[in-house]
Amino acid sequence: MSFSNDVKNELSRIETNDAAGDKAELLGLLRMSGAIVIRGLNVGIHFSTENAALARRVLHMLKNNYQVQTEVVITRSRRLKKNNRYQVHVIPAPQVAKTLDELQLLSMEGDLKNPLLSTHNCKRSYLRGAFLGGGSISRPTSDYHLEMVTSNETFALNIIKVMHSFSLKAKLTDRKNEYIVYLKDGESIINFLSVIGAHNAMMELENVRIVKEMRNNVNRAVNCETANLNKVVKAAVRQVRCIKYIDEHGGLAQLEPNLQEIARIRLEHPDVSLNDLMEFTNGLGKSGINHRLKKLQEMAIGMGLKLEQDE
Repeated sequence: MSFSNDVKNELSRIETNDAAGDKAELLGLLRMSGAIVIRGLNVGIHFSTENAALARRVLHMLKNNYQVQTEVVITRSRRLKKNNRYQVHVIPAPQVAKTLDELQLLSMEGDLKNPLLSTHNCKRSYLRGAFLGGGSISRPTSDYHLEMVTSNETFALNIIKVMHSFSLKAKLTDRKNEYIVYLKDGESIINFLSVIGAHNAMMELENVRIVKEMRNNVNRAVNCETANLNKVVKAAVRQVRCIKYIDEHGGLAQLEPNLQEIARIRLEHPDVSLNDLMEFTNGLGKSGINHRLKKLQEMAIGMGLKLEQDE
């Protein structure tokens, strides 16, 4: 089972005792993936899903909040014929028009002026319904990505604005005849899951994100340490080469005592850093050691030593 289904199963089992919240959720759900059915002078509603828990939730909210007659038809999904598809029908009847009117499903102005979205709690329910109807989320161990897909541009823009009211950094793109509201960073997705009430999924994603960040921090530290170590090794190899060149072309005895001392120490400890060389000197600091080694390098180059650019 996909992580998206896990999240939707969790959301579908949230218990609500708030009629306004139920209606706001129904609005998001039916706006996302519902359909209006016309039979003569009467209208009905059709909703279809492969998620049994979601079908039960839609049926429960319809029957608890509206005086409508419903039925559920279970069919085999056409996709490889592996899954059941649950079709929730609100039978066309005069009273269904009142339901559509209260939900304002036939309104062309969008949902932001809908009284059902007058509170933060109802906006949470609206986003939950939109995700349940047409949302998906990648598994936490892969890249962070959450999206909701609709063919209704006005609805997509409404979702964006409601998400922004919760400081969620949602963006919009289009693909063919579809509009995609999406989140791409882990923190925003975690906050969105919290807003819509998917707390178990939120904790799972948070745990994975923490592990990922720790692993990335360790990798960065290792890479930085490796780079520093390579730098130290290259510098030490260059210094030893310069000192040996001076010794072969004139001898170290010609050097000043302080240069002789640092040359001898470097030859005795060819693979340590400047910080480590400090303990072998008589109180000479890192800058002093570096200054003397640079002077030895300049002398070697002056005597004819050719150094490569990366040395």
